[in-house]
Amino acid sequence: MSKQKKMNVESFNLDHTKVKAPYIRLAGTTEGMNGDKIYKYDLRFSQPNKEHMDMPSIHSLEHMMAEFSRNHSDKIVDISPMGCQTGYYLSVINHEDYDDVLRIVEATLKDVLEATEVPACNEVQCGWAASHSLEGAKKLARYMLSKREEWKEVF
Repeated sequence: MSKQKKMNVESFNLDHTKVKAPYIRLAGTTEGMNGDKIYKYDLRFSQPNKEHMDMPSIHSLEHMMAEFSRNHSDKIVDISPMGCQTGYYLSVINHEDYDDVLRIVEATLKDVLEATEVPACNEVQCGWAASHSLEGAKKLARYMLSKREEWKEVF
């Protein structure tokens, strides 16, 4: 078997057949021209190539995590869903404390469970407001929280 060509995108170099979701792993660090560091985390909810999340649930959970995570940290740069529908990327600035990132994610997911609506779920604030599921987002959050003890186990 030949080795795969090294790709520019870190996750394309990850052997998706070897990981064990759910997990949260540091996927990369980028240093800016002024010394700021961006830490990108892979928040994997679903087992790659075996299962995936449905789009309305992903979309709602994205809105909720983007909004609620900022109540727990001023280091959040972005939370973005993966196109493969198996997780999210979380980017933080100048914050290399992995255990604190786990705490932020846990607190954010607990906020999702308490939510009564999806933030910015309307045509003015969202580009596809018809594609949301509050209950779907809560189901994903509940599942991820139920596996909290496994978040550090990537393989």
